[in-house]
Amino acid sequence: MKYSLAIFDMDGTILNTLEDLKDSLNFALTQNGLPIRTLEETRRFVGNGIRRLVELGVPENSSKGTTEKVFECFNEHYAVHCNDKTRAYHGIAELIKRLDSLGIKTAVVSNKSDYAVQTLCKDYFDGLFGFALGLKDSIRKKPYPDSVNLVLERFNIKKENAVYIGDSEVDIMTAGNAGIDCISVDWGFRTDAELVNAGARKIVKNMKELEKEITKQ
Repeated sequence: MKYSLAIFDMDGTILNTLEDLKDSLNFALTQNGLPIRTLEETRRFVGNGIRRLVELGVPENSSKGTTEKVFECFNEHYAVHCNDKTRAYHGIAELIKRLDSLGIKTAVVSNKSDYAVQTLCKDYFDGLFGFALGLKDSIRKKPYPDSVNLVLERFNIKKENAVYIGDSEVDIMTAGNAGIDCISVDWGFRTDAELVNAGARKIVKNMKELEKEITKQ
């Protein structure tokens, strides 16, 4: 097989986290006397980390102080409520098990805060992924390739034998910056048109198609 390592994004790729992100954003906005956001607005804001979600969620021209208060409030709420409505996409766990049986290593790389990545991986995929990495102060967030490079080093895998799977333009850019292939999924937080406009070369519509792409010779 061409790929011996499959690296997955989290939000919109292996987990549908949108409702919990919206609820924590709106809690933080309300606590600070600011207007709330719709699910569709939240969908557009997700993909580049919690801080960016908050920056886009607060009204335009909000002060840095206000944005920071909302960010802190969001983190406190999300740490407790990150798993209220979140659900794994159907078939993901089974796919990871099949990849493992074929000798393909798997990992998660996300711009979501590391505390949430570790919590959610344990809750939904305990022991399935070989490694999981969220946003840390010591690592530049996607689309910088730092986190992907760390995974490649950890597993001692060459770039040509690794693939990144994600649902957004950030994931496409991350894979490109890391010099590895990318498979985009259409069940996440971006439309097919948005993915194509972002430069997606391969878009899959279900787990069967995804497995076929990862395990191709």
